[in-house]
Amino acid sequence: MNEQDPLRQAAETMRTVRDRCVWTQQIDHRDLVPYLVEESAEVIDAVEVGTPAELREELGDLLWQVLFHAEIASRAQEDPFDIDDVARGLTEKMVRRHPHVFAGEVAETPEQVLVLWNAAKSAEKRERTSVLDGVSSHMPSLALAQKLLGKAEKVGVSAVRAEPVEETEADLGDALLDLVARARARGWDAERALRERLRMLETQVLDAEADGVQGR
Repeated sequence: MNEQDPLRQAAETMRTVRDRCVWTQQIDHRDLVPYLVEESAEVIDAVEVGTPAELREELGDLLWQVLFHAEIASRAQEDPFDIDDVARGLTEKMVRRHPHVFAGEVAETPEQVLVLWNAAKSAEKRERTSVLDGVSSHMPSLALAQKLLGKAEKVGVSAVRAEPVEETEADLGDALLDLVARARARGWDAERALRERLRMLETQVLDAEADGVQGR
């Protein structure tokens, strides 16, 4: 292994594990999905409430998932690719989407950068027939709602009611969508807002349990 290249060493470690670990040899892309979801969630926790050391570790765990998928794909009978192909494709995409960095375009504000990014992205996705193409239904519900509101806005669709009234479960869905729309209008992340409130609730529960134990 090339000790001067930690990423290459990680990829080669993954290859060795795939070759020699009986459990790993049986795993396919679909089997890895739950682990990918779990590791992604742990990265989010580390970003929002963890330490730099915890974030470094969780990013490593997430990178292992990427290396794992790439190693599985490298041995496929049809359309194989490896981690070098993944990295090469990513580099090419990022260069295309940053013409103000790598080409002659000018972007002096975040808004101008976004215009160039969206233009490059649209050019890449010309085969798509709907603004909804590429939106994953596996996103958490609040994050998906925030994403779909932005897509709906592009085609002139408004999902916001003027006076929400919760009398049925469907009404509750409308009210929740209204809340997400209000968050989006303010530039807030509805999913993160709920997670942070839930963390406060968890703390309250733990405090109440501690008080109960102390009161016995």
